Amino acid sequence: MSRLNELLKVVEQANPQLALDLRKEYAALSKRRAFGLNFERHAPETMELPGRPVRPWDKVQILPSREAATETRDPRVWTVVALSSPGPGRTATIAENVQAGINVQPEVLEHPLDELVVIADSTDKIYPGLVSTGSVTLGGDRPFHAVINSENLDALRTLIFTHEGKVDAIYIDPPYNTGARDWKYNNDYVDGEDVYRHSKWLAFMERRLKIARRLLNPGSSVLIVTIDEKEYLRLGLLLEQTFPEARVTMVASSINAAGATRKGAFARSAEYLYFVQFGDSRPVALPLEGEWNPVQTNNKQDIYWSRLIRSGADSSRADSPNQFYPVFVRNSADGPVFEAVGSAALGIGRDSVSVPDGCVAVWPVRKDGTEGRWRVGPAVLRGLIDAGHARLGGWRDEGTTIYYLKQGEARKVLDGTFPILGHRADGSVLTDSSAYLPRFVPTDIWRITSHDAGNSGTRLLANLLPGRKFPFPKSLYAVEDALRFFLAEKPGATVLDFFSGSGTTAHAVMRLNRQDGGRRRSISITNNEVSVDEQKGLREKGLRPGDAEWERWGICDYITKPRIRAAIEGTTPEGDPVEGEYKFSDVFPIADGFTENVEFFTLTYEAPRPIAQNRSFAAIAPLLWMRAGSVGRRIEHIDGPFDVANTYAILFDLDHSRGFLDAVAACPGVQLAYIVTDDEPAFQAVALKLPGHVEAVRLYEAYLANFRYNAGVES
Repeated sequence: MSRLNELLKVVEQANPQLALDLRKEYAALSKRRAFGLNFERHAPETMELPGRPVRPWDKVQILPSREAATETRDPRVWTVVALSSPGPGRTATIAENVQAGINVQPEVLEHPLDELVVIADSTDKIYPGLVSTGSVTLGGDRPFHAVINSENLDALRTLIFTHEGKVDAIYIDPPYNTGARDWKYNNDYVDGEDVYRHSKWLAFMERRLKIARRLLNPGSSVLIVTIDEKEYLRLGLLLEQTFPEARVTMVASSINAAGATRKGAFARSAEYLYFVQFGDSRPVALPLEGEWNPVQTNNKQDIYWSRLIRSGADSSRADSPNQFYPVFVRNSADGPVFEAVGSAALGIGRDSVSVPDGCVAVWPVRKDGTEGRWRVGPAVLRGLIDAGHARLGGWRDEGTTIYYLKQGEARKVLDGTFPILGHRADGSVLTDSSAYLPRFVPTDIWRITSHDAGNSGTRLLANLLPGRKFPFPKSLYAVEDALRFFLAEKPGATVLDFFSGSGTTAHAVMRLNRQDGGRRRSISITNNEVSVDEQKGLREKGLRPGDAEWERWGICDYITKPRIRAAIEGTTPEGDPVEGEYKFSDVFPIADGFTENVEFFTLTYEAPRPIAQNRSFAAIAPLLWMRAGSVGRRIEHIDGPFDVANTYAILFDLDHSRGFLDAVAACPGVQLAYIVTDDEPAFQAVALKLPGHVEAVRLYEAYLANFRYNAGVES
């Protein structure tokens, strides 16, 4: 290490920037683990922003001509030095970005503005906004689901402002890194021949998972990640290292009972689900049908009576002398009955105990003839008999078996899970189990018919969007079931999917809401990438990303948004009722739709100065609304000195703070108050007068600081 430092000092004298870059790389290498998962933290991801206006000092690339039928382009990165005056044929002065340490005079040229595309990497500051591209409002006062068209890394950074620590569940189905051009890194598809494809995938995932960690509620939340055999080992290690405080378990789930044939290998039938649990998160025991695991349902269809005699460890008389006592029973015309419970036989033999006339004494004697003990003492057993929670087996004189209800089973009688129909001759309860389904948490092997990706994913999507194809959509019921274990007791949960693809997660959340009347809301993030097969034909027509005709074929506009709209409205994009019905559980026609609201957004990139000067309010208005819960009316314009909506309020003019405070106090639903001011003492003066349950947020400082401090977060 000392030798390396000496060499770096020599380099520093000749080229300070190069020495600095080398020190950074050395620092990164020194942090690598000696054991565990080691991989290259690749250069920050670069993303194209085709809809973003070009501004001075933006980084850009030169687009290939529209006549080019391929996406091959000049790989160089340029900086916009100046823009010509607005008007037809507008140009930009751009200077080539030269790698640090290379003494080359950068090239400078004039280039048509519409032949440039803005690029950004994951370390750049962003100041995001949202623009609405439509909505469905069939849910009355219910919260809105959100669908955001964006590269997911920037959308996740945006959600730090709106949802840090507020997300109850994240369900993601990331690219499986099969080598089949299913995902991009730095705008290039990663194929199976790329020697760095595994480390690129890990770097790609780690950046997103570290932000996801900040969004999840640390007190109780779950991250669910699906994967296949290509990356499941690396993903497991990455999850363990990224979330050391969490509990990570893996479930194997059959998604194709017939199996997908693979040359030279076993047919693929399963995929894997990692459940990463935080805080007190636990899967809830649910009333599951026997297909989940028939072994677990044995003896669970009725109330379970346990033997009173103790077995296993510490089961001898000497281990608990107070629990060695006689139970006096007699046989009646209607069967065995309890007569009395004796006292503990302390220091005396069984033969010295008097037995009432017509009765026998039942002792806790084991099959081998040795003296054991009962599970409870005499007083507790008397209480169980009085409550009807102790029972006698068939008459066998002194060998008659005694049963009792443990606390969990007794609770099912007391709470009406098993209604009491009457009592037996021994006073024990007779219960009705006809309507009971056993509740349990299943094993980590799932072989469930409804989880088949073909029938419950591809074919269901074909009903919703006839003629439109999406590769390998998840089974709706598989996503629904995975979430149900953690959301059954959280009817107001917030659920995030930042690889939302066809929108299955949002669809599953809406089904859960219908089943129990919940008000859960989902946030779905997907980009508008056009499939590889369609790109070639579009380029041959002279189209490219950013063109309206190109964008209409993207995942978000062509699949995700139409699928969620079709699910809610019950009609296809062509206006026809969706054919078929939901199956397995909660069966009803798909055409019935859902009583839900959803808003569709596209992420925009704003400049900080107009925001600080209150000139870009419309762009961040949806973010303020989402931070307040995505409920009710959204304040979209500055129409006066202040405005109060369902769950939040905004004060634009401090001179009207008295009226603002009165209006907030009169609206009990307000939970959040935004106060627009550059003056911190003035902000505090208003904030201190708000009702105690109302959180105060200073605009635009809270917004600007969030994205200033989180620039390149976790990159």
